[in-house]
Parts: sequence; C-alpha cells; structure tokens
Amino acid sequence: MRRWWIGSALAALGACVVLAGCAEEPVVRPPGAAADLPAIAPGPPGNPGVGAPTPQANCTKSASDAAGMAQAVGGATPGERICVTGNMGAERLTVRSSGSPDRLITILGGGKATVAGITVEADNVIVDGFTVQQPSAPGASLTGTNVMLRNTAIRSPRGGDGDGIRFWGDQIRILHNTISDTVGQDQRHADCMQTFATDEQHPASTDVLIDGNRCEKIDNICLIAEGPASEAGDGSGQGKSRHIVFSNNFCENRAGQALFVDDVSDMQVVGNEIVGGVDKAFAFQNGSTGAKVSGNRLAQGIDYEVGMDDSSRQGYQGPEPGGGP
Repeated sequence: MRRWWIGSALAALGACVVLAGCAEEPVVRPPGAAADLPAIAPGPPGNPGVGAPTPQANCTKSASDAAGMAQAVGGATPGERICVTGNMGAERLTVRSSGSPDRLITILGGGKATVAGITVEADNVIVDGFTVQQPSAPGASLTGTNVMLRNTAIRSPRGGDGDGIRFWGDQIRILHNTISDTVGQDQRHADCMQTFATDEQHPASTDVLIDGNRCEKIDNICLIAEGPASEAGDGSGQGKSRHIVFSNNFCENRAGQALFVDDVSDMQVVGNEIVGGVDKAFAFQNGSTGAKVSGNRLAQGIDYEVGMDDSSRQGYQGPEPGGGP
C-alpha cells in the first residue's frame, strides 16, 4: 500500500478562467539521451479534459468486440493503426507489442469505444479516444518509453488503491484526459495519477509531460511522484526520477495538497488550476531540487501555494514557500 493522506472537505468551486494544454505527437529522443537533455516544455493554454479524439481513418485493423480487440492489439506490429468501436465489456485494452521510434503503434477509440481499463507495457505506443468505465484500479497503467495516453475519460476506478492513472518510464505523455470519482478503500488513498520507483517493474520516470488533464472528485491527491529514494521507504534506489512537467491541469481533490513530490528533481508546475479543499497546493520534499512553479490559479481558502523542505530548495524558482511539505 502506498502512503496516504486524509484531507478536508471540498471547497466551493468559484468561476475562473482555466489554463490548459494541447498535444502533439511524441518527440523521440536518441536512446539513452533523455536524462541529459533539457526538460520538455508545457503545452500552450487551452481547455483541460478530454479533447476531440483522433479520427478513425486509415485503419490497418478494426475491432468491434472484446475478442477482436484482443486479437488486433495482441498481434500489432510497428506502424499499425488499430481502430476500436463499441463496448468491450469486462475486457481491458492491453498493449504489450512495441512500435518503433519512427513507426508507432496507434490505437484509436474515436470516442466510440468503452473498455474496462487500459494497460500498456510496451514502447512507442499511442492510445487515444477511449472511455474507461468503473475499471479495476488503476484505470490506466502505462509502462515503457515513448507512450502517450490522450483524449480518454477514466470514470470511477475501484479496488486496490483506487488510482486513475499510474505510469513508469521515459517520455510518457498524459494529455487531455479526464479522470473522475476516485475512491479509496480500507484506508488506502485514491489518486488521480501516481508514479513511484520500487523495483524493475516500476522504474524511475524521466521526461514526462502531464498536460491539459482534468482531475475531478479525487479522493486524495492529483499527482504523487515518488523517486527511487522516496521517504516511503520502499524505493529501489536505482536510477533517478526527473524532468516531469505538470501543466495546464484542473485539480479538484481532498488531501493536504494537490501535488506531492518526493525525490523527483527538475519538476515544472505551470498553469494549473487548484480548487480542492487542500491546505497547500504543491509539496516538495526529500531532495526534490530544481523545481519551477509559476502561473497557477488557486481557489480561495488554500493557505499557501508551495510547501518545501530545506533539502529541496536548491535551484528552486517560484513563489516563496509558505511552510513545510
């Protein structure tokens, strides 16, 4: 079980202008070079949440039932464009075949397909335009290099920790999704998104863009990012989590903070709207150095924007921390 916090009741929502982002295709970097390159940039302003799905055109395969989807995706090869329509019932969309950097595997729901969850354990993959209805948590699990999830709605994940999205790896893109109604059970938290680095199956995450998403009715935190030496005490000690951009997202949650960062360096937190009943917006601890915080909108009643410990102050750019994490 990951760490958890109990938050106060939701604050009343006020009318405001929302900053958000839009998405482009993944940018492929030379193998092994990502950790030494500059951090990726936030997307431009727009509307947060599910955008217009990519049209289902030029499909190399099509599926309209669970068996057909499993067959099409299970046999996917680089460059394929798989189009899925209809309700897949209890079937998760599971991707374990990798594309190549110049020939991605693209799986399109077109806003017409409902699945019971999404699991990607592969490289060079795009998943776009699905509805995930009351999945076994996490609603989406993303592991790999150059993986994108966009224009997808994840509603009411249940079981386990109740998380909406979990991710691990390099060049992950989580763009214009809506995650709603996460509910924890048995004193477990239920986050909108989470990453941690505890073993080979859950490695450190680098060069991640989380832009233009909408987290609604979140029981705990909008994003928990824990590195391999996190204070949770179960980190692998292998690698380094860094270069995560959290930008132009809408966050409605009930924990002590909207964003919790532990042993992750070079975070950018830009242009987000925080409306939950939280004490502070963003928390940085345990050597989470080099953070940049700017242009965020906070609801009335939030005590301060940034909480930070002394070990995370090196290279920090942003509002003066108002207290500890």
